Amino acid sequence: MNKRIAFFALIAALAYGCTNNDKTAGDITISPDAGTSYKSGDVIAAKVNLPGDIKPDSVVYLLDSTRVGSAKDSSVVKIKTDSLGLGARVITAKVYQGGKSTDVTTNVVLLSAKAPEELSYTVEKTFPHDTASYTEGLQYADGVIYESDGGVSASPEGRSSLRKADLNTGKVLKIRDGDPKIFSEGLSVVGDKIVQLTWTEKIGYVYDKKTFEIINKFNNNVGVEGWGLCFDGTKLYMDDSTNRIWFLDKDKFNATGFIDVYDDKGPINKLNEMEYINGLIYANVYETDDIVVINPKTGSVLQRINMANIYPLNTRPAGFDNDNNVLNGIAYDKATSRIFVTGKKWPKMYQVKFVKK
Repeated sequence: MNKRIAFFALIAALAYGCTNNDKTAGDITISPDAGTSYKSGDVIAAKVNLPGDIKPDSVVYLLDSTRVGSAKDSSVVKIKTDSLGLGARVITAKVYQGGKSTDVTTNVVLLSAKAPEELSYTVEKTFPHDTASYTEGLQYADGVIYESDGGVSASPEGRSSLRKADLNTGKVLKIRDGDPKIFSEGLSVVGDKIVQLTWTEKIGYVYDKKTFEIINKFNNNVGVEGWGLCFDGTKLYMDDSTNRIWFLDKDKFNATGFIDVYDDKGPINKLNEMEYINGLIYANVYETDDIVVINPKTGSVLQRINMANIYPLNTRPAGFDNDNNVLNGIAYDKATSRIFVTGKKWPKMYQVKFVKK
């Protein structure tokens, strides 16, 4: 019985000691407050607030996992943001005292430095577009249009497909139907291959560009879902239904990095079909009339293009599914600097020029 009393007394003493340590750690706070927003280029003033009985040997500050400064006391440490990617960043202060350290953390959100430039468009020319295609991926290469058509259905009309079409006539030159249980998403031409994503199936396909034969499949466990895809000549960019754009190795398709896309107000979610044009990423924002122009190094939205009325509602046929058949598809002819846009099951593809309002 005495042994049991002694045992529980020891447990109580240990619990009391842990409580005191937690209380001491809890007495140390850090600023700025969690969730504070900053614009890219702002300086963040990080500072620990210490109770009077704590005299630190040093305080080391980390941004995510990178050391960004230190102090001997509760002095402010200034963190520069002009070279940082946008989005949520974690600030940790490691307070060293007597050979031990106590960590306190906060988080901030880094936004784009300024509001996107607002652009409009002019239509320079129109081309026919196959209304059977629920456009998920679009690219101009080799003088033709490569398109990924999404859909899942028991009928041939509803199946996903990979297709090659003549720009001027809209005629489908080559088509490969997909598995009726697979919903195809974005595509990108990479050399003599075509890479195609799937929506929720977590697989990707690599086709021979000439024959459309499958030469490889890969597991795509990057991101939430598979949506848009584009290529800068070195690496692939993939979005996943959120505001995140992943960098993928063009041969192994593993993630090598990412950016989070923000304007000066907050995250831009539902990034969809993408095109890489002159060092920038152009992306449809799903279920909107917007195309955003993104800095691929930081995630900052530099421009926003309102494409409203490019396919006016009052010209659409009766029964047209406006909720699902939305703007989606950007293609670029590098040789002539032409930009093409279309939408899901739209009858036309539009050659456009983006202009200042």
